[in-house]
Amino acid sequence: MSWGTELWDQFDNLEKHTQWGIDILEKYIKFVKERTEIELSYAKQLRNLAKKYQPKKNSKEEEEYRYTACKAFLSTLNEMNDYAGQHEVISENMTSNITVELARYVQELKQERKSYFHDGRKAQQHIEICWKQLESSKRRFERDCKEADRAQQYFEKMDADINVTKADVEKARQQAQVRHQMAEDSKADYSSILQKFNHEQHEYYHTHIPNIFQKIQEMEERRIVRIGDSMKTYAEVDRQVIPIIGKCLDEIVKAAESIDQKNDSQLVIEAYKSGFEPPGDIEFEDYTQPMKRTVSDNSLSNSRGEGKPELKFGGKSKGKLWPFIKKNKPPPPPPASASPSAVPNGPQSPKQQKEPLSHRFNEFMTSKPKIHCFRSLKRGLSLKLGATPEDFSNLPPEQRRKKLQQKVDELNKEIQKEMDQRDAITKMKDVYLKNPQMGDPASLDHKLTEVSQNIEKLRLESQKFEAWLAEVEGRLPARSEQARRQSGMFDAQNPATVNNCAQDRESPDGSYTEEQSQEGEGKVLATDFDDEFDEEEPLPAIGTCKALYTFEGQNEGTISVVEGETLYVIEEDKGDGWTRIRRNEDEEGYVPTSYVEVYLDKNAKGAKTYI
Repeated sequence: MSWGTELWDQFDNLEKHTQWGIDILEKYIKFVKERTEIELSYAKQLRNLAKKYQPKKNSKEEEEYRYTACKAFLSTLNEMNDYAGQHEVISENMTSNITVELARYVQELKQERKSYFHDGRKAQQHIEICWKQLESSKRRFERDCKEADRAQQYFEKMDADINVTKADVEKARQQAQVRHQMAEDSKADYSSILQKFNHEQHEYYHTHIPNIFQKIQEMEERRIVRIGDSMKTYAEVDRQVIPIIGKCLDEIVKAAESIDQKNDSQLVIEAYKSGFEPPGDIEFEDYTQPMKRTVSDNSLSNSRGEGKPELKFGGKSKGKLWPFIKKNKPPPPPPASASPSAVPNGPQSPKQQKEPLSHRFNEFMTSKPKIHCFRSLKRGLSLKLGATPEDFSNLPPEQRRKKLQQKVDELNKEIQKEMDQRDAITKMKDVYLKNPQMGDPASLDHKLTEVSQNIEKLRLESQKFEAWLAEVEGRLPARSEQARRQSGMFDAQNPATVNNCAQDRESPDGSYTEEQSQEGEGKVLATDFDDEFDEEEPLPAIGTCKALYTFEGQNEGTISVVEGETLYVIEEDKGDGWTRIRRNEDEEGYVPTSYVEVYLDKNAKGAKTYI
């Protein structure tokens, strides 16, 4: 059915209807636009949610993601990012394929509709003008006919009157003829205009208006088809991302299925296993024989079994400190003339009376660690401040072994990297030697020397940690003198010197024990402080420096310098922006590295870091 034939007289209603169609299209565009905004907002919220629960770098949370359940959760967070990305794709595709395209089409549709209805109004105006012309000619024809009738009646009246002169009769006759002629002309004009109007009217209702309405109908049908296609596109945009969203969900399910409770339980063991053995049984104490009451070899004071160091509790003995402070150097072997009771590791004299186990157990639970030397004081303070010992001696044996092994692996990687760099520089130097025009071989000597020094430093550092690792694993009975010298935390010691601070050391099975006899404590006290004074010997100078600016050292550990002053460098900048210098034997401290110009001695081995 055609609008031109069926709705030929509904011009105004068609105009309203087409405007309503455009409004519907604009409403749909607004709907899709708001949907895209919702998709973007949803995607942003999903990304923020995933980011919120991501583990923070270099934090405890990052270590927790070793467990399979946490890995699955991390995988879920990553998949949620991809899931959010698909919603962003939905928004982008709907914006480009629907919103933008329909907005452009609406503008074209409005222009097309405007032109069609402009042509329709123009045709209406033309037919209205023709109608007005027809009405005007009709009224003129009617008026002229009436005038002709009145003129004819007046002539007949004058002609019948005998009192009227012949001239007046002739004049009336001529007037009647003129009026009749005008009526005939008006009739002819009216007939011509009527025929023309009928033709125009026929063209209007059967040609112009049908054509215009047909175009409007086609325009409206295209609008309806376009909005239907847009709805299909709307669904297709969603359908395109369904496989990817399904894949994200499948990955989440796969991550959930990869959770291994047994593996997580094993990781807990590896993370918290101390390596200690549980205490043995406590033997019955017979209070009916107070003079013969002894502590069983398998009691709490000696839970390591026969042949292992005995844990004693005396009035001056320290509490069990192995979980909290560093392991010091092991005590030297006792002199050959020492009695068994004076030997820390030897069996106790049978004549020595032991205290009841209940008293010793109470002392063990309530006693506080006593710091008998300056080194222990410093270590205790560093632990309170949160500092981690270099050799990880504050950790249980198993955890310490893992940390040392990890450190050794890192150092080996750094050594390999430096060796690769050295090989590259060596090859480049060979190329320069063969082709001098490419570069000066001597310019690489400084870099090659620097890399070699770095390799040597890393190797010494690696040997130090390997010695500690071997000690923990039981390959070495105690730390060697060379390992002590390599450590930044221990000085060289006389093997025959007894150290009162060496209360904590490892037993052959990798666990920590304590022992100190009441008789041996007084003997080793003096040598202990002598040992500590040996540790505090001044560091050797590794170069000189010249003060570029005046610095007022007001904080503890700093030293004041005057511009132009020359001083000795005893420890170069470790990356923290401070250099340790010395003015004389009594004055030394730190100054900002940017305040001095350093001249290092190439033959110097470098300053060690002491705690």
